[in-house]
Amino acid sequence: MGRFDEICERARRDPQGFWAEAAREIEWFREPEQILDESKPPLYRWFVGAQLNTCHNALDRHVAAGRGKAPALIYDSPVTDTQRTYTFRELRDEVARFAGALARLGVVKGDRVVIYMPMIPEAAIAMLACARLGAVHSVVFGGFAARELAARIDDAKPKVIVTASCGIEPKRVVEYKPLLDAALARASHAPERCVIVQRDRAPAELTPGRDVTWAEAIEGAPPHPCVGVAATDPLYVLYTSGTTGNPKGIVRDNGGHAVALRWSMQNVYGMQPGEVYWAASDVGWVVGHSYIVYGPLLNGNTTLLYEGKPVGTPDAGAFWRVIAEHGVQTLFTAPTAIRAIRKVDPDGALRGAYDLSRFRALFLAGERSDPDTLEWAQAQLGVPVIDNWWQTETGWPIVSNCLGIEALPIKPGSPTRPVPGWQVHVLDERGRDTGPGVTGSLALKLPLPPGSLPTLWGSDERFIASYLSAFPGYYNTADAGYIDADGYVHVMSRTDDIINVAGHRLSTGAMEEVLASHPDVAECAVIGVKDPLKGEVPLGLLVLRGDCARDHGEIVAEVIAQVRESIGPVAAFRQAVVVERLPKTRSGKILRGTMKRIAEGAEYDVPATIEDPAVLDEIATVLGAGR
Repeated sequence: MGRFDEICERARRDPQGFWAEAAREIEWFREPEQILDESKPPLYRWFVGAQLNTCHNALDRHVAAGRGKAPALIYDSPVTDTQRTYTFRELRDEVARFAGALARLGVVKGDRVVIYMPMIPEAAIAMLACARLGAVHSVVFGGFAARELAARIDDAKPKVIVTASCGIEPKRVVEYKPLLDAALARASHAPERCVIVQRDRAPAELTPGRDVTWAEAIEGAPPHPCVGVAATDPLYVLYTSGTTGNPKGIVRDNGGHAVALRWSMQNVYGMQPGEVYWAASDVGWVVGHSYIVYGPLLNGNTTLLYEGKPVGTPDAGAFWRVIAEHGVQTLFTAPTAIRAIRKVDPDGALRGAYDLSRFRALFLAGERSDPDTLEWAQAQLGVPVIDNWWQTETGWPIVSNCLGIEALPIKPGSPTRPVPGWQVHVLDERGRDTGPGVTGSLALKLPLPPGSLPTLWGSDERFIASYLSAFPGYYNTADAGYIDADGYVHVMSRTDDIINVAGHRLSTGAMEEVLASHPDVAECAVIGVKDPLKGEVPLGLLVLRGDCARDHGEIVAEVIAQVRESIGPVAAFRQAVVVERLPKTRSGKILRGTMKRIAEGAEYDVPATIEDPAVLDEIATVLGAGR
């Protein structure tokens, strides 16, 4: 039995002892009285009776340990041609001062603060300042539509909103203040004050009596000490993307979150204090919470905040430039980002211009990492490329190759095996284990480990109904997949992306894996569309490599033949179309459901999370002509 197996078995056999040991890495103001409270299943609580402060563990403890001059946060913004490094002491002081500013505006422990920000240092500072005060932050992706922002304001009921005058994209400036004003006009809840970071590119006009600039707010504000909170008190509420009207607020508690994230930085990502970690995400998403702001700082790493894109700021070598300049050891990004780089620079010509000798590993999550993308990245970078699977709700990886424990053989297409502390099962429609190699619903045995959601904001009942009712004793991930004979988990698709072709349940993810292996295909998606004979049939959408000059009809014929050979005639895969690009959310998720409605001629709403709404018109035109 290897070291990984030994640790998994210890976590399974004695979860309370396992996590009690991990909790020793956190500085508690008061030690836990009970590691796990199991008195009200299916609602569980970790580290009951303990008191701590997350900001203290992320900043103050490192300063006290003599690491105040070590770099904590690197801000790199190619869209504004700006770079700045904050040491742990500098970041601690900035956070303490903004915490004092919020306290002067009336924010106290338990109050909510909505943060609606671009990728600038003030976003991380505001999050940590809330944690310092014991206030609950709710970050909403900067530039989110007014309707969606209003729904989140009404649910969280913030005392203060922190925003910026604008976000800066490679080809446009997005003014936030008009969106905020429109949201507040729609919302029934009104915050007492709004704090606005004025950016030179588009300063905002302030609303008298309500708005104050960041500079005005912090002027003369006394630094605020860390406020002790219960381990079970909420640190933040993060609303799941795409929700409307009645959003679903994922709660993250302070204690379990701190323990799990620090443990994951060392054991999953193999990071040691002082090393440079970069999660190329956004603070509006769970990856930004877990692995831009909290995880690296809790572990004493230097974290990187990047205001740019994988391509276009200025080119497809942007990521390699950042890694080389800042000595990044580990990068975490979405497969979509790698596909975008590959589409523009398929032979990796730009990679050779940068010294990546200190770079150690690339982690991919957010969308399924198809084998072709993973293998391309591995060939280009010469380092392990690690797929990892998790969700907003879980807060940290469920399945991953744990580089800090024991690097296991990589199987392209699988994020490897469950991380210690997680028990993953594949269940059929009756809730029975399917056995090796059989696709079913991926479910997590309760109790979930620390760091996962304990409930939904304001509603235990909705939490149970949404996640815990389909399979009693399990959390339903709503993902489908299988576990092979070696214990490797294969996440194939969302359960609603399993299509029923003439009575056969087929995974669109398996078909996408075949399409992505074609040498001319840069990106792809498969959706199921209604068919009067078979119920549903698959339709492939292909984005070709930037240098591809071949006839599209030939490529379509080839991928259809590939699917028929790999999966068989049962897939009934006979249709594919070439498109310029796929509609995605800002976090890189492909909007398969929206494309399905377009293909079927059904009405659809433009998702608030979409990166560029114009792509839906392009898809509608192609599908209308191509089917």
